[in-house]
Parts: sequence; structure tokens; C-alpha cells
Amino acid sequence: MTPAPLATRLDIPSGPLFFPVTAYGPDGSVDLDTYRTHVRRGVEAGAAAVFACCGTGEFHALTPEEFEACVRVAVEAADGRVPVVAGAGYGTALAVRYARLAEAAGADGLLAMPPYLVVAGQEGLLRHYREVAAATALPVIVYQRDNAVFTPQTVVALVRTDGIIGLKDGLGDLDLMQRVVSAVRTEAPGDFLYFNGLPTAEQTQLAYRALGVTLYSSAVFCFAPEIALAFHQALRTGDDATVAKLLDGFYRPFVELRDRGRGYAVALVKAGVRLRGLDVGEVRPPLHEPSEDHVKQLAELIERGHALLEEAK
Repeated sequence: MTPAPLATRLDIPSGPLFFPVTAYGPDGSVDLDTYRTHVRRGVEAGAAAVFACCGTGEFHALTPEEFEACVRVAVEAADGRVPVVAGAGYGTALAVRYARLAEAAGADGLLAMPPYLVVAGQEGLLRHYREVAAATALPVIVYQRDNAVFTPQTVVALVRTDGIIGLKDGLGDLDLMQRVVSAVRTEAPGDFLYFNGLPTAEQTQLAYRALGVTLYSSAVFCFAPEIALAFHQALRTGDDATVAKLLDGFYRPFVELRDRGRGYAVALVKAGVRLRGLDVGEVRPPLHEPSEDHVKQLAELIERGHALLEEAK
């Protein structure tokens, strides 16, 4: 696998990028059959790619063995219809190990998440991601967030690193992103992918599109693919009325509900999947489940979102 094919496949805006939750059984172990169903349904619903075992997929909570098994199942469920990108993270040695496990499981690429715990300087961050990129033949997307925030010059250096094909932004500093895009455009021109990776990225995607960032992750797609697809289509076609209707009536209330609990960017999404009829289990600690009232509000929001789609027909 070379970087170009994955970059080409991801750059086709055919649908939202799907970040499946990881399914657990009643005893807390990974439920691979349910996970396979979840991934397959997402692909069949119109996902443009599967990002397996990343933030929404509780990468932090999985053992290496569970991680490899889940990536392998995601690859099987996707069956070549869309690319599968797997998470890789922690310190450099473990990130390299996860990268190699993902390659062995058949993944098409890697989402390199921030190193664990430490706040490193730019030189150290660059060395870390270069070692991850050199560890396998898989193309790498670097995830900017938390303790991994890059200067424009560091991003230029990442662009010039063999195997690194993109930057996913989970920070939300639009001034910094504009300077990054400008620096890359002038100092390392070529095909480089940018992703909006903020939680509930739809809420900020209008702003990111103004910077030329058209790719974004969609956690909503996990439990309400119809709504996520309608929003994606409206963005693509310039249907501003539908974009505004969904932002005002669904996404803004969802974000406000999500912000009412720590870890709800994962836990509330998982509750949404259960509400839609697929028992993917609870989140693993240190995350916790949403309150009963918040789950009820989520169910009402999902109904409201579908009602908005009916109005738009």
C-alpha cells in the first residue's frame, strides 16, 4: 500500500467519515460480532471511510490484542468498499507497535493520535510522528489535539515526511489552521489532506470549509446516519437552508447536550447507537454512562432530527 491510493480515496467527498464505537458484551469483553454489524451497517449507509479504534472507538481502553481483532473485523466488514484507517497512539514504542498490528490486520492507513501524557516540544513531536510513519508502509494522518499542537513549520516538516498524508485538527484554533494551510501551500505544495476532527464536527464545518478543509469526522453518523448524510449532502450541494435547519434544530442542541457530561463525546454517541437498536454495550472506565434523563433527551433529539429531514423533502 502506498500513500497515494488512500489519499485519493479519502479525498473523494462521497459521504461522512465513520468512526464506529467499539462494541462490548454484558461481561465487558469486546463483542466482535456486534462490532462487525455496526461497521457493516455504516458502510452500507454510505460512509466514505471507516476509522476503527480511534477516539470514538475507545482506543484508550483496548488491549493490543483487542485492537488488532477489531481492526481485522472492520477490514472484513468493509470488504474493500471503503478504506479502513486504524488508530495508533501512546508513546513512540507503543504507537509503533499499534501501527504494525494495524498493518498486520489489513488496515489501509493510520490515524496517529497524540503521545501519552507528556507535553513535548516541536522537535520531539516531529521525531515521534516520523518514527511512527517509518514503522510501516501504511499512510499516516496526524491528529492535532491536546498535547500535540503543531506550528506551521512543523506541519510543513510533516508534509515532507514520507508516508504522512494528512492532518486532522481537533484543536479548533482557526487562526492557527489558516497559517498552517498557508505555510503548506507556499512551502510544500502538493496533495495534503486536512480534516476537521472536532467533536460533532458538523457544528464547525462551515468555518472549516472556508479554510478549504472539506473532510470531517462524524460521530453522529454512528447513530443517525440519515441525518449525517443529509447534512453532508447539503454542504456539498450548497443547500444552505437545509444546513441551517439541521444546525439549528439538531446539531446545536446535540452539542449542548454532549457538553453536559465529561466523556459524552463517546458515551452519548454509544447511547445513541443503542437507542437505534444495536446493543453495543456501555463505555469502559474511566468513561461513564450518560444519565437516564440525558439519554431520554437524546432520543427526543434523534426524533426531531428525522422530523427535520421530512420537512426538507
